[in-house]
Parts: sequence; C-alpha cells; structure tokens
Amino acid sequence: MTTIGNNLQSVRERIIRACEAAGRPVEDVTLLAVSKTFGADAVRQACDSGQRAFGENYIQEAVEKIELLADLPLEWHCIGPIQSNKTRLVAQHFDWAQTVDRLKIAERLALQRPEGRPPLCVCVQVNIDGGASKAGVAPEDALALAREIAQLPRLRLRGLMTIPEPASDFAAQKAVHLRAKALFDELREAGLPLDTLSMGMTADLEAAIHAGSTMVRVGTAIFGARGGKAGA
Repeated sequence: MTTIGNNLQSVRERIIRACEAAGRPVEDVTLLAVSKTFGADAVRQACDSGQRAFGENYIQEAVEKIELLADLPLEWHCIGPIQSNKTRLVAQHFDWAQTVDRLKIAERLALQRPEGRPPLCVCVQVNIDGGASKAGVAPEDALALAREIAQLPRLRLRGLMTIPEPASDFAAQKAVHLRAKALFDELREAGLPLDTLSMGMTADLEAAIHAGSTMVRVGTAIFGARGGKAGA
C-alpha cells in the first residue's frame, strides 16, 4: 500500500473511533480528501485506495486535474473562494460548490450549469465565529440566503460549510462546531431539506464529528504538508 493509502487508512480509523465515541454510525460521515497543490498522480493513488470524493481550493488547477482524471469515477468539490470570473469553470466541471456565500455567485452557477449535467450540489459557507478575514455569510443571514439558493434552477442546496479559526483544545473546537450544528438544525426546522454539514479538518475532525459534522475535509493527514491554509 502506498503512503497515501496508509494515510487514508489512518484517517478512516480516526473517523471510526470518533463516530464510536460520539455514538454515531460511521456511515453518517463522508471523508473529503483535500488534494489542492498535489498532482493527478496523488489523486490517482488515493482513488486506488478507495477514495472517491476530492476537494480543491484553486479552481484553475483543479480543472486541469479533473480533465486529466476523467477516466476515474471521482466526485469533485470546490472548497475555495469562487470569484465571479470563475463561476463558469465551477459550474461546468465540479459536482459540488461548498463555498457559496453570495446570491450573485449562486445565480451565476445556476445560469452556467450545463443542461445535461445533474444539479450542482451547493453548501452555504457560514462565517460561524465571525473571523474578520474569513469568507462566509453571517450566521443570522444564512437562512435568507439558503432560501433564495433553494429556488434556483440546476442547483441542489445540500447544507452548510464552515472553516472556523483554529481552537486550542477539543472542548473549544467542539463548542464552535456546535454553533454550526445549531444553525444547521435551525435551517432544517425552517423547512430546508439539508443533509450536509461540512466541518472539521485534519486537526479537529474528532471534535467536528462529536458536534454533528457529516463531512470532514482532510488534506494534510492524507497527502502531507503543503502551502495554503483553507480547507484541510
């Protein structure tokens, strides 16, 4: 087994242990492998070890990778910032857009999603802890934005995504993730058919799973250290 394969097995075991500790079925949590800055060969190795869902932050780099790996049955998630001039690339090449925090971006994605493809799955990115430099809609504005996105054609609203500031220990990590889970539950109670709460990365996936995450985004623990900050 490759190093990437060994790393994937270790991460999966962490997820299993966290689910057991939280009293949750392991099937409730999806592992998203964050492959930004790593080449197509690394993704192919991960695929050989059974990984199918991959997250990318840099859209142009991701599109090149997606095209190189078109022979594989992979699911691609955009987890980086989406500028207006990149919406067409996201709409045409990705399966998920997890970082939608403005109606304008959602409208462009809906307009540019090819007719022949399944609806683009969308998560609303929420700035759950109010970080000044963080993308994401304010928690109090999430419901209104989610309702507007849910009405757009060729999009499927799936849930929320958060990238809180790093916290010092398990209790602090879990506390901020519980705020996201409470918001997620609030939107579901308001009638939105959400099924995805994307939160938790290499350093805090256990706390995120305890708080109710359904998708953890792990890069460093699978592929190793790299440049960039968001998403892993």
